[in-house]
Amino acid sequence: MSSSICGDIDAQPHHVVLFPFMSKGHIIPILHLTRLLLHRHLAVTIFTTQANHAIITESLNDTSASILDLPFSHNVPDIPAGIESTEKLPSISLSHSFANATKVMQSDFERALHTLPHVSFMVSDGFLWWTLESASKFNIPRLVLYGMSYYSRSMSRAVATDRLLFGAELDDELITVTPFPWIRVTRNDFEPPFTEPEPKGLKFEVTMKAVRATKNSYGIIFNSFNELEPLFVDFWNRKYIPKAWSVGPLCLAEPPKVRNEAHDNYKPIWVQWLDKKLEQGNSVLYIAFGSQTEISPAQLKEIAIGLEESKVNFLWVIRKSESEISDEFEERVKDRGILVREWVDQREILMHESVQGFLSHCGWNSVLESICAGVPILAWPMVAEQPLNARMVVEEIKVGLRVETCNGSVRGFVKWEGLEKMVKELMEEEKGKEVRKKSKEVAQMAKKTMEEAGSSKCTLDLLIDEICGKKT
Repeated sequence: MSSSICGDIDAQPHHVVLFPFMSKGHIIPILHLTRLLLHRHLAVTIFTTQANHAIITESLNDTSASILDLPFSHNVPDIPAGIESTEKLPSISLSHSFANATKVMQSDFERALHTLPHVSFMVSDGFLWWTLESASKFNIPRLVLYGMSYYSRSMSRAVATDRLLFGAELDDELITVTPFPWIRVTRNDFEPPFTEPEPKGLKFEVTMKAVRATKNSYGIIFNSFNELEPLFVDFWNRKYIPKAWSVGPLCLAEPPKVRNEAHDNYKPIWVQWLDKKLEQGNSVLYIAFGSQTEISPAQLKEIAIGLEESKVNFLWVIRKSESEISDEFEERVKDRGILVREWVDQREILMHESVQGFLSHCGWNSVLESICAGVPILAWPMVAEQPLNARMVVEEIKVGLRVETCNGSVRGFVKWEGLEKMVKELMEEEKGKEVRKKSKEVAQMAKKTMEEAGSSKCTLDLLIDEICGKKT
């Protein structure tokens, strides 16, 4: 990497502060961004809490990044003491209460900033809106990292600006998005406060704090790339402030895992199982719904029946709390299915040659990892902006299909017959072949954007040069 970025190697390196929201899905992209900044000879300090320290250390133990822990002793009635990440919350519905409580860290954060060498800029999560106040006190430019696509952000803004969701009588009635007349959404593609004519309450308050702080920040970093969603990148930067910078897919900054064939016994069981399927010439469907999705026992049962009836090979990652899956089911499918109840390296699974499909909740990190691996998605959105990500995957970039709900609703129950049908369509039939071919093409595009002269690499270089006061 040229030493011209943000100063000479011999000079004092520019220093960047990173502060992710305390949630795995928010931490991981920041860890990838850390590598890109370190590669450009910037010093990096990451702020977190003690309970989140290990995941950061483990990921960056081969780097020079510094990690500083802040105390986080909140006093939120519904959140038990000692909880420092959204994964540990009793319910995902408490995430906005949790986000609101993070402000208690502000004074400790500012005391720590006072002791650091000069900070050139800060990148903090959109949920940590109060970090803008801290940045302003120290005259530090703040960039916001949102783990979302331009598409989902643009749809949310467009329907809110034109109040499109309040004319429809039914939650699943299709509504044309005014700036994008070929796109039709439903009220069920969104969550409160977007669906409320007169929004109020904590969720709305936290959302508005984040929106206002973002508007007054130096810029937004998007974990996306211009070639993936050019119309929406252009729309965002024409219509809204602050300026947006596309620097993704950030997952490509993580070095791919290389496992030594001579040490097969040290491979996790799930890797050994995938290797066996590859030797047998069998394609595998990978199934994961994220670490925080809450799935009812009745829905889990339908998933199990659908997978069993589909006769496809599958690797299904389930949470330990999802104990409704019977031992009898595991015994019946043992020759072609494996259930994993531990943490897995999702990117390693998706990159495995045997994996040819991904039944996913369409969290943005998962969508990007699947795109980068060239694996088509069977979209089953659950919460947050996932229904919009699913529309993007299926209707815009055409790298996936969608599960069929029994009543046609975006948030409807999925019966096993509908799941079996779509699993077979993705893994065995013509539509599956079409989206698989397109997925491989988009994967190549993603790879190029992070390489020398690629759009995301150049964008990050330009951002660093601009914010550090240098001309390219």
